[in-house]
Amino acid sequence: MNMKKKILIACIIAMQSASVFASIPVVTSKNDTATAYVSKEDEVMVKNALESFKSLSKAERKARIADAKALLKNYKADKANKASGDASTNTLLLAILAILLPPLAVYLHENAINTKFWISLLLTLLFWIPGVIYALFVIFA
Repeated sequence: MNMKKKILIACIIAMQSASVFASIPVVTSKNDTATAYVSKEDEVMVKNALESFKSLSKAERKARIADAKALLKNYKADKANKASGDASTNTLLLAILAILLPPLAVYLHENAINTKFWISLLLTLLFWIPGVIYALFVIFA
């Protein structure tokens, strides 16, 4: 079971009333405008988790809530550490690529061929230095 599922289950167990989950709409297709996608199996799992949580003593409930909070805190810290490490590495590689091939660096940064890509390509074809400056501006701005 991955970390997201563990956190989800821990948070579900930490909930004390089913009224929170009663307000979540059940969506049968992706064309509906609701934001939450909850299947019947998930509803049954939530109800079972709430029933088992309600049957615990007050001290056990507090312990489970504390465990859920600790798991959530660790998950957020791990996610922040991974994101910060990847972002700095990607930015460094894009900066090096912006010096060598400015339009490619802009394309990889934007993930699409858009106006920024075409401006970078035009500046690179006219004069290489303005293309490099523009690509670095797009990457770091």
